[in-house]
Amino acid sequence: MRIRLIALGNKMPGWVSEGYEEYAGRMPHECRLELVELKLPERTKNSDIPRLMAQEAEQILAQLKPAERLLALDVKGRNWSTEQLAGEMQRWRQDGRDIALIIGGPDGIAPELLAKAELKWSLSALTLPHPLVRIVVAEALYRAHTLLSNHPYHRA
Repeated sequence: MRIRLIALGNKMPGWVSEGYEEYAGRMPHECRLELVELKLPERTKNSDIPRLMAQEAEQILAQLKPAERLLALDVKGRNWSTEQLAGEMQRWRQDGRDIALIIGGPDGIAPELLAKAELKWSLSALTLPHPLVRIVVAEALYRAHTLLSNHPYHRA
């Protein structure tokens, strides 16, 4: 299974790249995590936000592969414990499709794209900075994988 984390924003500080790579690099080949960075449309104080969100949705849709299962990170999504995420990952593996996991822009994910997602996952009720979300997702997926593999990392 391949999980592609599709994120808007491509000029991240070094600590974001290092943090993400730390956990993505630990994932085994049979459950690899790949980052797809998309250019975030520029915003000004007079930006037409719905139009920008529609542009972002088009960029994301253009990246999707036909057989991928679309999951969206959304504050209104399901909030899972590590054990519940591990159970979800097990179901994803059994499903046999690769995963496209999307992180929206600063205004969220366009409603029409969110409606296409098979599943919505909430990391927290808090609003997290999008660069940090990449790291949190990578670590959460790695931790859930170690739980499924009976690796001691989860118990640390």
